[in-house]
Amino acid sequence: MSVAADIAKSLLQINAIKLNPQKPFTWASGLRSPIYCDNRIALSYPSIRKQIIHAFAEKAGQFSTFDAIAGVATAGIAHGALLANELDKPFAYVRPKPKGHGRQNQIEGYLEQGTRVLVIEDLISTGGSCLKAVDVLKDTGCEVVGVLAIFTYGFEQSVQAFANANCPFDTLSNYETLLDAALSANYITEVQSKTLSDWSADPKGWSEKVS
Repeated sequence: MSVAADIAKSLLQINAIKLNPQKPFTWASGLRSPIYCDNRIALSYPSIRKQIIHAFAEKAGQFSTFDAIAGVATAGIAHGALLANELDKPFAYVRPKPKGHGRQNQIEGYLEQGTRVLVIEDLISTGGSCLKAVDVLKDTGCEVVGVLAIFTYGFEQSVQAFANANCPFDTLSNYETLLDAALSANYITEVQSKTLSDWSADPKGWSEKVS
């Protein structure tokens, strides 16, 4: 079994990823979806937490040499810090907006200008929030070598967004692998797998049909 399939299976086992085509979840954006992903749950399971960090450490080697790790707040902070500890690298994290008091930092931690940074995120949906963090790092004089995340829905919008930003990215697992793992482990039926595939092909259209 591949690393991507192993990670997908682990996330399903601990309900970090939930699949429910019959009773769709409502995302913060209002989009209706048959999948909900909260990889922070993995932090409560030491063996899976280690599995993710070891996979991150392995994947990190595919990027250009980097000096530091930066997590995307909030969900990327813990995983980023754990990876930085594993690789013995400096760590910082990027807020979605500057803090409203004190020094009004948007980057918490210390990164010198010219620092080559690997960005860690938990989930890539459209890629928007992650790429905002990338821009913040670049604006402060850092060089971003790429982005690593635990999981991606594989939306074409996100692939295009990273391409437009000229920012390499990769994930430990992905939606297609997840469906294969869920089907083989009997988490879902063939019919449900088809429904989940239909959502992936057209999330907005699917959401409008079930609303």
